[in-house]
Amino acid sequence: MIGFVTYAKQSTLTDDDRPLIAALTQHGIDAMPVRWDDDTVRLGDFDALVLRSTWDYHLRVAEFERWLTHVEAANVPLWNPVALVRWNLHKRYLCELAEAGVLIPRTQWLTRGAAMSLRDVMDSEGWQDAIVKPAVSASATDTWRVRLDDDQDATRFDALLQRSDVLVQELIGEVAAVGEWSLMFIGGAFSHATLKRPRAGDFRVQTELGGTAVPASASTEAIATAEGIMSHLPTPTLYTRVDGVVTPRGFMLMEVECIEPVLFFEQHPGSRDVFASALLERLA
Repeated sequence: MIGFVTYAKQSTLTDDDRPLIAALTQHGIDAMPVRWDDDTVRLGDFDALVLRSTWDYHLRVAEFERWLTHVEAANVPLWNPVALVRWNLHKRYLCELAEAGVLIPRTQWLTRGAAMSLRDVMDSEGWQDAIVKPAVSASATDTWRVRLDDDQDATRFDALLQRSDVLVQELIGEVAAVGEWSLMFIGGAFSHATLKRPRAGDFRVQTELGGTAVPASASTEAIATAEGIMSHLPTPTLYTRVDGVVTPRGFMLMEVECIEPVLFFEQHPGSRDVFASALLERLA
């Protein structure tokens, strides 16, 4: 039995993920949704767990980390692996990738409680506007565009820094002008791509915030760059979504999503079967 791990608001999985159960059934494998925070679940009943829509983990980080420890103690295989999930939880992984030569936006990394104001950060970089986000985040929570002389931005920034490590990044205009690419890798190999665009006047591409996502053909350069990024991940993966933007400087990484990304199966016929086959290989 395979457990597809989700959360309370998607207790029966997302529309995109639910057909994975049928895809596994065709291979003779039973699967079911499992809430990560359901204390009645007996982990030992499962041959493996696959993280899918755990979309509240960033709001309950300590609980989620305890759950990961519980999975380890139960000796149940988790995909993606626990070590990779822990690495991917905190956006410091972007700093590690940048040190390995991966192109990311210019970023200021601030530790929780640091004695720096938003103006200090902006002045140090010569920015008039920028993007602020928590170091542990998902779904664009507490992610917004700040401006140098906006008092409300400064106050909100101070409050965020008191409760979280924070990233301040340069504004990448190509996100709004062209869009952000999501390159899906299944079983370590490139599978398909989606181009996401924000609604007018925004930079956030999430569909729940008015963004759009359409199937598209990524360039060979973007795919090759993403493959290079994949080579720096600390463990093998069942799935990964590499999000990035084509800029004059090259393909710029925005995020590597190894925990709970939407994989846009519906946009690429056959990708669920590829996913099922890759999972079966790992179970073997």
